[in-house]
Amino acid sequence: MNRALDVITFGEAMMLLVADQPGALEHVQAFHKRTAGAETNVAIGLARLGLKVGWASRLGTDSMGRYLLAAMTREGIDCSHVVCDAAQKTGFQFKGQVSDGSDPPVEYHRSGSAASHMGLADIDETWLLGARHLHATGVFAAISPTTLPAARHSMDLMRAAGRSVSFDPNLRPTLWATPETMREAINDLATRAHWVLPGLAEGRFLTGERTPQGIARYYRQRGAQLVVVKLGSEGAFYDGEAGSGYVAGFPVAAVVDTVGAGDGFAVGVISALLEGLSVPDAVKRAAWIGARAVQVLGDSEGLPTRTELNHAGL
Repeated sequence: MNRALDVITFGEAMMLLVADQPGALEHVQAFHKRTAGAETNVAIGLARLGLKVGWASRLGTDSMGRYLLAAMTREGIDCSHVVCDAAQKTGFQFKGQVSDGSDPPVEYHRSGSAASHMGLADIDETWLLGARHLHATGVFAAISPTTLPAARHSMDLMRAAGRSVSFDPNLRPTLWATPETMREAINDLATRAHWVLPGLAEGRFLTGERTPQGIARYYRQRGAQLVVVKLGSEGAFYDGEAGSGYVAGFPVAAVVDTVGAGDGFAVGVISALLEGLSVPDAVKRAAWIGARAVQVLGDSEGLPTRTELNHAGL
C-alpha cells in the first residue's frame, strides 16, 4: 500500500475572531481573523514540520468555510476529504484577550455546524489506512451524536491495521450532556489509543487520581503504551514502555494566549515519535512548542517551522 500520508485527523475547523485588546468581548470593537480547531491546530503544526498531513471535515460554502479551506490548503495539508456543503453553515468563535496570563474568554458559535453532521460515512477507510498515524481528540467526538461513533471507528480501524493512534482528551464540557457522560466517553476513547496526552486537571477529572503518576498508571493499565501528563509551565510527566520521568518546562517571559498550547504539545510528541526519537526527547520538543504557543496571539501562530525547530536543537 502506498502510504502517502504521515498523519490524518478528523475535526471541526472554525473561523476565529480574536479581540485586538483586553476586556469583555461585548466592549471590543475590532477583531483579527484567524483559524481555530484542536485538530486543525495539530494538523498545521505537523505540516509546518514537514510531515504529510491529511484533514477530514465538513465546511459550509460560506465565506468562513472558503477562508478556512484556503488557509489549510496554504499550509500544505491534504484537504481532499473536506466536504463543502452549501446547505450547512461553518462554525466560528470569538476569543478575548487577557493581560494576566489566564485563559482568555472564548465564545463558540458551532451548534448545528457543517462539521457536526459528520459521521461514519465520512471515514474513507482506504485513505485513512494509507496513513501511518491517526491523531484523535475529545472535541471531534463531542460535536454531535454522529461524530462519537465516527471517532471510535476511525481509532479502531487504525489500531486493527497496526497503525499508531494518539489521543488528546481536550475536554469541552459544554458539548456533552453531563460530566459523567463526558468522562465515560473520553475514557472509552482513550483505551483505543497508543499515546494518551491528558492535562493534569483533565486527568484528575477523568481518572479520580491526583498525581501525574496515578493518572498515567490509570491509562497504562487500560492499554496505553505511553501516557504524557501535561503540567503547564512545570513541563510534563511521561510513563511508557521504556520507563517514566519528568521533563522540565521552558521559561516564558510573558503568557499572551494559552489557547492552543496543548495542541502544540501534541505536535511535538507526535512528530518526534514518528521520527523515531526517544520519549524524553519527544516530550522535550513538545514542551518547547507548547511554550512558544502561549507567547503569541492566536491558536496556531506560534507553531514552528522545521527550520525554527532545528535552530532550537530539537
